[in-house]
Amino acid sequence: MENDLSLDKDRLSEQKTQMVKGSIWLVAGNLVSRLLGAVYIIPWYAWMGSHGNEANGLFSMGYNIYALFLLISTAGIPGAVAKQTAKYNALKEYNVSKRLFLTGLKSMAVLGAIFAGVMFLAAPLLAEASGGGPELIPVMRSLAIAVFVFPCMSVIRGFFQGNNLMAPFSISQVVEQLARVLYMLITAYIIMQVRNGNYVDAVVQSTFAAFIGMIASFGVLLYFLLRERKVQQRLELEHGVRNINVNSKELLIETVRQAIPFIIVGSGVQLFKIVDQFTFSNILSHVSNYTQAQLLDLFSIFSSNPDKLTMVIVALAASIAGTGLPLITENYTVGRKRELATLVSNNIQLFFFIMLPSAIGMTILAQELYSVFYVPSPIGESLLAWAAIQSLMLGYYMLTSNMLQGMYQNRITVKYLAFGLITKLIFQFPCVYFFEVYGPMISTFIGFAVSCTLITRLIRRVSFVNFKKIWKRVFLLVLMTVIMGIVTIIMSRLLHLFLSPDKKLTAFIIVLISAISGGGVYMYLALATKIADKLLGNRVVRIRNKLPGLGG
Repeated sequence: MENDLSLDKDRLSEQKTQMVKGSIWLVAGNLVSRLLGAVYIIPWYAWMGSHGNEANGLFSMGYNIYALFLLISTAGIPGAVAKQTAKYNALKEYNVSKRLFLTGLKSMAVLGAIFAGVMFLAAPLLAEASGGGPELIPVMRSLAIAVFVFPCMSVIRGFFQGNNLMAPFSISQVVEQLARVLYMLITAYIIMQVRNGNYVDAVVQSTFAAFIGMIASFGVLLYFLLRERKVQQRLELEHGVRNINVNSKELLIETVRQAIPFIIVGSGVQLFKIVDQFTFSNILSHVSNYTQAQLLDLFSIFSSNPDKLTMVIVALAASIAGTGLPLITENYTVGRKRELATLVSNNIQLFFFIMLPSAIGMTILAQELYSVFYVPSPIGESLLAWAAIQSLMLGYYMLTSNMLQGMYQNRITVKYLAFGLITKLIFQFPCVYFFEVYGPMISTFIGFAVSCTLITRLIRRVSFVNFKKIWKRVFLLVLMTVIMGIVTIIMSRLLHLFLSPDKKLTAFIIVLISAISGGGVYMYLALATKIADKLLGNRVVRIRNKLPGLGG
């Protein structure tokens, strides 16, 4: 019995280490990728001149439809591949994992071609429904070609994820974003600054950059597939322990059955954005005197502009969810209840450990951040602050819904998303009518609050996790975040005495110094309370021992 307990502890410790290591890779990759996706907006927006908001609005409308097509075209296969790979690896059926991977690649090549064609042909209808006008048609069509490439690329990422190999996944994301951003900036500069061209042409090239980025990412993933010896060894194993006989057709059906909920649940955030895109302009055009150009400008201010920044921190939640999925599935598959509950608890605590200071820090520094990336705007700064708070709810939904699917609670997870989406639709008109540009954010927050509440209750029942213990730890994190926030506010206000928050360079200096000050205090408290040890592993102890007054 003692040996069994010792084995359980060792396995749990190893899994927590795997999760932290994987999270670090995915967080780093997602963070660098998202930062590149945010930083490019500074020169890009400036080069668009007086059409900055309109260009960003067109870009965002095109990307919202594109993102939805990506989710549909992959049919949730990448997440399902990761989940099913983890399942068969837990059963030591590595040969089945190999066949799953190859079957997924073939299926995705076909689906990619079909949906790329559909998006290209449906662009005029989608542009009209969005309220973006004829200028949106070439933007959408330039993105259609990327829909063809993405499904196969994402299957390879899902396979690496299912094998708990996050480095190739992470590096491919960074390379994809780097290639995309470079192409965007080069073409935007040539069209707008060298040739004094049309901003719509620049936006079309900026959206076509998605295809350029994917080609670069695809190359990186293929390189790692050929180079990674551990993956190759697993692929070459002929028999597992139980030698399950599953033919390719059965394997595909099983994977698709798991995949369909992944696409629906995974597209939750995107579905809420699509509701905003198809309703915001149409509602306000009937209840106000705004012109189409003004509506596009408002859409950019509440949706496109804040998203570039808040999705940086939402990506952190996606990273934690992606890392925990195969480990949670593995423990659920083989019936390790204790390890499952511990991993679920650790996942939620790790989420709040990272997301609370990130979201609150962005809220406090919203004025300066908006000035750095765009042009000073009281309403833009206010919306960014609200969007940062909202990102906590969006991130929590992404994390918890992903965990539920890892425990095969697919159907009910979809149902809970539907409840949230219906709530959003019910509140959308009154919220937009009374609060205009703030309305979509309010209805989104209410809708996700409904989904998250229901999902959390189900997680407690399925995983037997002790939420009282989690909320006690979260309360400590809230106190630490409050102290961090006070330090950040004091530092930023002191800097305001000498530096203007409305100029890009000085606003950046305020953000940098204030964030370092607040973040430094937060990390010091995390080490002093030893909460970092519990969430990040024993390696943190060495860091704490080197700091004065924290050793031992």
